[in-house]
Amino acid sequence: MMIVDLVDGDDFRARLIALGVDLPANADPDESARLAAKAHQECPVEGLPALVDELTSRQDIVLPAVRDAIERHLAHL
Repeated sequence: MMIVDLVDGDDFRARLIALGVDLPANADPDESARLAAKAHQECPVEGLPALVDELTSRQDIVLPAVRDAIERHLAHL
């Protein structure tokens, strides 16, 4: 049996922080995506477009709240 790790809000937040996006400890997926988009507009966040591409291409492992937040705030990157 294969076990797949799903990308939840905590995973999404951790991946954004690893790219250098400053996020509050309690940021939900929507706030995380919104703040990442704002940070990217102010100064391009290296790796953010690649992360968005990765997560949108693997929607089978991305939980709906994260997927919706990406579509709402980061799909235009």
